[in-house]
Amino acid sequence: MVFRSENEMLKALGDNLRAERLLLNLSQQVIAERSGLSLKAVRNIESGENASTRSLMALCRTLKKTDWIVNLAPPEMDRSMFERKDPFKRRQRAAKRKEVVRG
Repeated sequence: MVFRSENEMLKALGDNLRAERLLLNLSQQVIAERSGLSLKAVRNIESGENASTRSLMALCRTLKKTDWIVNLAPPEMDRSMFERKDPFKRRQRAAKRKEVVRG
């Protein structure tokens, strides 16, 4: 699935968290109490409103979905592809310059 905006991603995440809560047959109030969040925070997250990373992690932990957090930054990712080998290395010319003889 390709998202066009951050709002679409937040909405999809909130919908998925709501679905998981309902699968466990738990109310928003119970999840809020178990996760240490306010009821308003749980409602905001489920409706796709902006939430802190800490709140999202607490909710995922309570719903036993910590793998969702791990999948955001998988440990097996090869970080070397993001590192520059030599930040000061200059690119070489494709061909040598021709000397211009002026007379």
